[in-house]
Amino acid sequence: MADHQEASVTLPSDPASVPAARKYVSRVLAEWGLPGDTEVADTIRLIVSELATNAVQHTLGQSPTFTVDVELERDEHLRIGVTDSHPRYPKRLPAAVQQDNGRGMVIIRWLTAECGGRLSVSPTDEGGKTVWIALPWRAPVPRKDRDAAH
Repeated sequence: MADHQEASVTLPSDPASVPAARKYVSRVLAEWGLPGDTEVADTIRLIVSELATNAVQHTLGQSPTFTVDVELERDEHLRIGVTDSHPRYPKRLPAAVQQDNGRGMVIIRWLTAECGGRLSVSPTDEGGKTVWIALPWRAPVPRKDRDAAH
């Protein structure tokens, strides 16, 4: 495999783009060798869903599109970034019992850390931001093979 692979898609800031972002990342990772039936693939799909949802819901109409970047470095490090043009960085909100939203970043941070990765936010030259997750790239064992071994 190449030392560096990358893929990118730009989607409209619309709720219908959330599943499109998730499917895009799943397809790219499958092409790069990550089977879709692994726990890490499920985790990445959830993280991408949360990041894309944040890009759609919390930009207050100031970001007509968002971009999903996927990078694999030397078959060791996976980075996924979601970029929008809104300057406000995501906030970790208190999780009140009655609150229906505001937990996305908590979920993303927890899932990323659980996979041995990290989350970061960086500004773009255009005044927006990219929320990145970086994960170690491991050769996963497909769920059906792992379950058969138990």
